[in-house]
Amino acid sequence: MREKAAQNALVELGYPAPRVLFASTDAAPLGGAFLIMERLSGKPLPEVRMLGMARIVAELQASLHELDANAFLRALARDGLAPQSFTFEAHLEQLANRVGRFSLDGLAPGIEWLAQRRPVPGGSHAVCHGDLHPYNILMAADRVTGVLDWPHAVVADAELDVASTLIIFKLVPMEVSDLSAPIRWLANAARPLLVAAYLRDYRRRRQLDRGKLAYYEAAACMKALVKAGELRLAPTAAGSPNALFASTFTERALGHFRGLTGITPVLPATTASVA
Repeated sequence: MREKAAQNALVELGYPAPRVLFASTDAAPLGGAFLIMERLSGKPLPEVRMLGMARIVAELQASLHELDANAFLRALARDGLAPQSFTFEAHLEQLANRVGRFSLDGLAPGIEWLAQRRPVPGGSHAVCHGDLHPYNILMAADRVTGVLDWPHAVVADAELDVASTLIIFKLVPMEVSDLSAPIRWLANAARPLLVAAYLRDYRRRRQLDRGKLAYYEAAACMKALVKAGELRLAPTAAGSPNALFASTFTERALGHFRGLTGITPVLPATTASVA
């Protein structure tokens, strides 16, 4: 399984991902595929500290991007996985296939825009988490004990990973968090400062290409819009209601994609509660 292979490869490289002890695709025991991982101490970063959160995320991400990406890919190959399946090209192809499978025709121009403007391959690539945000980071006794949730891991331009985190920081409504109302209000007010601090702290460790960053922000928005479209067509497929896609996040992602590309994606009409 991808997540098992990725996490164990990262453990081998000294990164604080939880080691996977067992993985199964057999749905009989628990109703779906599952992983058994080592238990890590700590709580999600926002429950431990708010001050300095941008620095912690940026430094963890920069440390990930400084790992040996080729060693990571070799570890995946030893686990029987094709390294080419952990690329942005494979990710974009998967998005295009999902758009076709669900007949999300209103997203097709956006997919075409991404395919035509894909950054020229070359240069060094990095191991990317693909969904790094404060709730995926565990802390205990003022130290990071683990980074969770690796199904989106790829080897690509580091800007892909930074862009994914930026979209979360910029667009995810605070209302979907479990923070108290006063803290949510403060977090919303401080959002521009959080984004600026995160970029500043990351750039202290590594350079970023502005053009690539904008491109991958558009790609991250399209990833969210494809998921939103699927949920609108099959709202009960994911089980319990999805608070993120029932929020204003989808419209924010649509607007951000339009601002970056000049293309207005069109989603199916909402026919039932998003699940």
